Amino acid sequence: MLAKDLPKCPVETTLMMLNSRWKVLIIRELLTGTKRFGELKKSLGTITQKVLTSNLRDMEDSGLVERKVYAQIPPRVDYTLTDVGYSLAVVLDSMAEWGSAYKQLLKLIEKRK
Repeated sequence: MLAKDLPKCPVETTLMMLNSRWKVLIIRELLTGTKRFGELKKSLGTITQKVLTSNLRDMEDSGLVERKVYAQIPPRVDYTLTDVGYSLAVVLDSMAEWGSAYKQLLKLIEKRK
């Protein structure tokens, strides 16, 4: 991806990189370290193999994820965040903080009813 292809708005650029809930959750899983395809699929629960593959390829094309294939039988493929992918940790941390605060706010509102 070239810088000239990115939107002018930095928020829009971030949204473009994280344009699906699955990408955010894949990053969350890879923040703890390298994972194999099966590990990712299992930890993400309801994601289909097709959707996981599509998201991982897109993230690889965007420079967020690195894919390493080992020449062995059965084939082994590892996925790791790149430095750019790891730099999104602050974004996910902020999302987690906001989500927790929002849940607490909803609980307070529900108690008042």
